[in-house]
Amino acid sequence: MKSLLFPALLLSSTCLADSNWPQFRGDGGLGLGSGKPPVEFSAEKNLKWKVEVPLGHSSPCIWGDKVALTGLDGGKLVTFCLSRTDGHELWRVAVPTEKIENAHRIGSPAAPTCCTDGERVISYFGSYGVLAYDWSGKELWKKPLPAPVVEFGTSASPVIADGKVIIVADQDIGSYMIALDVKTGAEVWKVDRTEFRRGFSSPFIWKHDGIEELIVCGSLWTRSYDLKDGKQRWSVRGMARVSNASPIAADGVLLLVSWNVGGDEDDRVLMEPHDVFLAANDADKDGLLTLEEFPKSKIKDRYSQIDANKDGKVTKEEYEVLRGMFADAVNQLFAIKPGGSGDITDTHVVWQQSKHLPYVSSPVVANGRVFTMKSGGLASAYDAQNGSPIYQAERVDASGDYYASAVTADGRIYLVSQRGTVVVLDAKSETLNVLARNELKAPVFASPAILDGVIYVRTDKHLMAFGM
Repeated sequence: MKSLLFPALLLSSTCLADSNWPQFRGDGGLGLGSGKPPVEFSAEKNLKWKVEVPLGHSSPCIWGDKVALTGLDGGKLVTFCLSRTDGHELWRVAVPTEKIENAHRIGSPAAPTCCTDGERVISYFGSYGVLAYDWSGKELWKKPLPAPVVEFGTSASPVIADGKVIIVADQDIGSYMIALDVKTGAEVWKVDRTEFRRGFSSPFIWKHDGIEELIVCGSLWTRSYDLKDGKQRWSVRGMARVSNASPIAADGVLLLVSWNVGGDEDDRVLMEPHDVFLAANDADKDGLLTLEEFPKSKIKDRYSQIDANKDGKVTKEEYEVLRGMFADAVNQLFAIKPGGSGDITDTHVVWQQSKHLPYVSSPVVANGRVFTMKSGGLASAYDAQNGSPIYQAERVDASGDYYASAVTADGRIYLVSQRGTVVVLDAKSETLNVLARNELKAPVFASPAILDGVIYVRTDKHLMAFGM
């Protein structure tokens, strides 16, 4: 691993001891950074170090002076650890997988971010399952799990709460959620989620009123579970067919965002009843539908989602499940208040917004406002309490898709495009105020981390640390 190091700007290990970014989007999954990171940075400005890393989309997991990541290197999936001081590699462990799962053409089989409780580093790969290491790289335990049935690969990151590692494995058949003892890997409880189809958002622990709820977004619904035994607490409708963004909470409300093709009211994707569609398109009259029998359309483009078991033949049941999901899908950003049981859609949703929504990038809250970024470089900000727009769909002049989730620190919002432009916004301005557009000149899919005024950004081939 090659390293580009600037000695005069090294971080001291003593200042790192109490600074941690223990999971996807940092402490609590909120995307809240610490210190005063630079506004402007590049390969020539405010770069502390830059190192080559294996390909992967997982984000930094940081504890003290160590950074854990996952990647794909030489056909092997690996968990590896870097020094936070200068980026040099401390250890690397290969995953004992027999076959690497399929991934989206721009995806990665090393997408879930590691999590840690300070003693253990937890890695999750759809190709294998869950593995635990200590911070020296020694394997503590492993728990093989079946590879999810979805051709786009695994994305949801694990979280640790109540002494348990939580894994959400939503897929096209056999979806489930499992809790493992963080010390041993033993199964504590398992929840059947077969009514949910593929999903990619990470679970979230909502802390409020002295309690902790496990929040899981999925197809059409978001649900709350008890961490102790996995029992359902409440459900709320209003999600898309596929959940990508992860939830956050702030100012007494839980914030959820969901967008997917076919869920906008002015661009619905509707499927004919199965009997009508079959009569018109079942060329060989066998009662099943192959890809070739679907006429060119948005429906055909999603054939792999309709064919839940991936056997190349769509049954009436498979067809009608997706037909119902297209009909019931809702694209929106919305907030719910705590409490309630059962279906709380009509009683606890406090505000909604249905336009200019992000696809994958999760929102962040700062200065009492919710910030989102829609692909194309359209930024929006809303009052977290009532949803009223501060500004909406304002262009930041940094086009392209946005897969990395937003983070914030020192009154600023950091958003990274797939093309590698880091847009920095003023979180306090009453209008869109772009403070900087930093060009990294490399693709970015991983969400950045911010600790002690240093921002860590993973591109397709490097991890970089920027600070003043």
